[in-house]
Amino acid sequence: MSVNSMAELEYRNLLETQIKQATGMRLEQLQKQGEGERKLMVEIVWPVRKTFEGIILEKEIVTLTGAKAYIDAFDEKFRLGLESEGFVVHAERVTRPRFDFERNRIRSMLAYGIHYTPFTYDEMDKRPEICRRALYEIYGSFSSPADHFSKEQLTLYEREVVRYALWLGQPFSIRDVQACTNKGEDFCRKVIRSLLKKRLIRPMHLNRTRNYYYVLEEKASSTIWYSARSMEQDAATAKVVHREESGDDGRGEI
Repeated sequence: MSVNSMAELEYRNLLETQIKQATGMRLEQLQKQGEGERKLMVEIVWPVRKTFEGIILEKEIVTLTGAKAYIDAFDEKFRLGLESEGFVVHAERVTRPRFDFERNRIRSMLAYGIHYTPFTYDEMDKRPEICRRALYEIYGSFSSPADHFSKEQLTLYEREVVRYALWLGQPFSIRDVQACTNKGEDFCRKVIRSLLKKRLIRPMHLNRTRNYYYVLEEKASSTIWYSARSMEQDAATAKVVHREESGDDGRGEI
């Protein structure tokens, strides 16, 4: 079964299960989930999370003014309010009262500690890899170092390979690593072995002796994010130490 087929099946199962459990207005909202919501879940959320566990479709909230509102998909663990927004419905034909209601809904989400995370239909349709990369970064920013598969510092090439794989949004081969790093096959094999050892990637087919394609582990993106942050902090600390040792307080002469 292909990745897309699995995602489609999991989404249908999730939707059917939650429809059976829902009542009232939420049930109506679930029954109206369309192509935009399907695209969000199957083509953006699934490739990043690899699971729909902890996702509530059409999450019901009560706004600060007391009205009921719904979120396309709510991630319970990270408290992300994932939204699929079409231009016609959410912009072109929006009435003034509806515009006010939407702003109130977003404020209410923030008041409840829900991170409003919208994707437009056109973005998801024409540039899905950019949407997936953004979602990877968002999840990474909310993850803690304790959640990572590896706390080891990544090399420049390892970091770029993971970033490139995130951008591809599909299994990658040593040829992709060569294209990313502009290095030879032996060097790229060492990079792949190192990423395997750090548990940031895994073979696409675990039961095969020889593997030609690899996929990212789920937390590779957050490791990248923290690696970059760590390097920035180390660089900032080094600058401060250098200033102190040189007697320069960083303010310059007056």
